[in-house]
Amino acid sequence: MLMSIKNNLNQIQETLPSHVTLVAVSKTKPVSDLMEAYDAGQRIFGENKIQEMADKHQEMPKDIKWHMIGHVQTNKVKYMAEFVDLIHGVDSFKLLKEINKQAKKYDRSINCLLQIKIASEDSKFGMTQKEALALLESEPFSELTNIKLTGVMGMATFTDNQEQIKQEFNTLKTAFDNLKTIQTNNCQLETISMGMSGDYLLAIDCGSTMVRVGSSIFGKRNYN
Repeated sequence: MLMSIKNNLNQIQETLPSHVTLVAVSKTKPVSDLMEAYDAGQRIFGENKIQEMADKHQEMPKDIKWHMIGHVQTNKVKYMAEFVDLIHGVDSFKLLKEINKQAKKYDRSINCLLQIKIASEDSKFGMTQKEALALLESEPFSELTNIKLTGVMGMATFTDNQEQIKQEFNTLKTAFDNLKTIQTNNCQLETISMGMSGDYLLAIDCGSTMVRVGSSIFGKRNYN
């Protein structure tokens, strides 16, 4: 007997400390599944394709906070600039500049997380801690008035080696602590987004304040 989305959600919420935010990763899932989670009280949903997120935003209640958790191409930013609440995977100044430009058109500020590369896999995106520090201290960054950097995000290596995952999570926490010393109008780091269905409890032990959980809520994904 499969558990319902509501039950799954409640079970996960019970394991989360009060300071940890749950992002329900709803990519590839139908609106009916998202509405089941919504009816159970979930208000933050994470998508990895901008068009899919925009379509769901159109259909669903407007008190939902939409998080873009996938890799973002600069030419797609305009499709979410009006409504996106937080962009997790910001990995370049070029992307930040585009987000700022599109946010300006709607007279709003868009929250962003800097993606720091912590995994050993080449396929994972992200900046080094050194690159992130140079970015935050740069003059061009200080001129971006329609974005706000609110934290960091990282994805651990896809492995069963818990020690390696823990090490990578600790690397992100250290990066966050080092970058947090920089406080400007458009940079106030509070969030550490790390941990997914298989490792979110370990991530919380390592300092995560935001976890991205999908399959443990909605069940396995069907990729066509």
